Amino acid sequence: MACTGSRTGTASDRRGSEGRGGSEQQPGGNGDLQEEKDALQERLDAFAQAKANGTAGVSEKITNHAAAGWTGEGVVDPTTDDWEPALAADPNAPYVYLLVTRIGQPKPCPGNCPSAYMALERSTDGGRKWSAATPLCACKGSWQYDPMIEVVPDTGDVYAAYLNGFNTVFLKSSDHGRTWSPPVKTYGNVSWTDKPALAMSDDGRDVYISFNGPTVGDPYVAQSHDFGKTWTQTKLVDSKRYYFAFDADVLHDGTVVFAESSIDYSGPATSPVGIVKHVAFISHDLGKSWTQVVVDTVDVGEPCTSAGCGPDFYIGHEAMSADDNGNLVYLYDGATTEFGPQRIFAKTSSNEGATWSARTAMSVAGENATTPAVEQIGNGDARAWYMQTGNGDAPDTWNVWYRSSKDGGTTWSTPVNLSDATSGAGYKSVDGFDEVYGDYGEICITSAGKAIAAWGEGFSWTGPGGVWVNRQL
Repeated sequence: MACTGSRTGTASDRRGSEGRGGSEQQPGGNGDLQEEKDALQERLDAFAQAKANGTAGVSEKITNHAAAGWTGEGVVDPTTDDWEPALAADPNAPYVYLLVTRIGQPKPCPGNCPSAYMALERSTDGGRKWSAATPLCACKGSWQYDPMIEVVPDTGDVYAAYLNGFNTVFLKSSDHGRTWSPPVKTYGNVSWTDKPALAMSDDGRDVYISFNGPTVGDPYVAQSHDFGKTWTQTKLVDSKRYYFAFDADVLHDGTVVFAESSIDYSGPATSPVGIVKHVAFISHDLGKSWTQVVVDTVDVGEPCTSAGCGPDFYIGHEAMSADDNGNLVYLYDGATTEFGPQRIFAKTSSNEGATWSARTAMSVAGENATTPAVEQIGNGDARAWYMQTGNGDAPDTWNVWYRSSKDGGTTWSTPVNLSDATSGAGYKSVDGFDEVYGDYGEICITSAGKAIAAWGEGFSWTGPGGVWVNRQL
């Protein structure tokens, strides 16, 4: 099954450009192009300021208090401003692949080449050692965001996708990530796309990418049935609500399931109001028809207030994975009172998403929690993480908590802190880190049966920050 994780955003991050929200303006217009440039420039300025005052990157020795059975977290690159990690593990070989969005570094090609680009690292030993970072695609364009990377189970081929401006492109590798095909357009005549999620069949023939698009965040699925060579597009819903695709899986029988959130941005200044719907879009006929199932509804939760952050940064995230028997586990965040702290909940389905169990709470009541990630293998062997506030004497700091399940998400182990480094970066302390940093984080299970996880930490939403990784021994 595909590695799965969280896709987060902000009031300017989920709307398109580098943004999220309910603006009536369509992403891709001149206004959003300028908004994207402004947001990127704010990150560049924050990184430059941090370098000037000595707080950029990891400038001190990292001190870990690793949990039993874990290596302790480490930063991907101590000198760079990285966010939005995507992670993939080969289920049949020791290859692991890590993508980060690299900001503030020299352009990977001359001329009209992105100043924010996808940097790829490869591991041939289950994540113990990593290659030097190389550009996934030194392609022309203004920026690259929203990375996805997955391994085709039967072949070991690697599939990836990202936003090239406001357009979702697909590329693949048949030599364990050493070389990549040219990007293929997946969006057809859809005028803009944002926040894609990727999954494929076991043999890699059937590839599905869901993204939001016009008019104002409607959900689409782009699909290919020739290994990503050609693509068609289907709008799933016409709605005044804004949809975000966060996760997906293709079951062994070919059933496709996307986990998505639906948010109402009709509040003051297009702020989120009312309820968040966590839904599953399901197809049993290779994407010819789709059914929408509401998995649960929750209240709009606590707003984010850190630098650059919009009020919806913490709300509306899902993670979902199927085991080898097609049983699904679905994790999501949500509040039980309007604008209150969120919890992470889990639900399971034994009938390919048609119906779902009662919710099980995974995070601590009274603390704010967000961005779950989950992966399943075998018969209900599930591994998950989520971010939660309130460790020690600093209630506004964050930590990443890991839990596992042997029964497909019905019951869970005691939480283990994966963000266990207490020094090294200016945003780290004995209590945790200052802010969730970046849009993506994931968890995978290697061919040796070990969990490996990646996420972002930073000073604020604007940053700077870094991508951190922890893995089981």
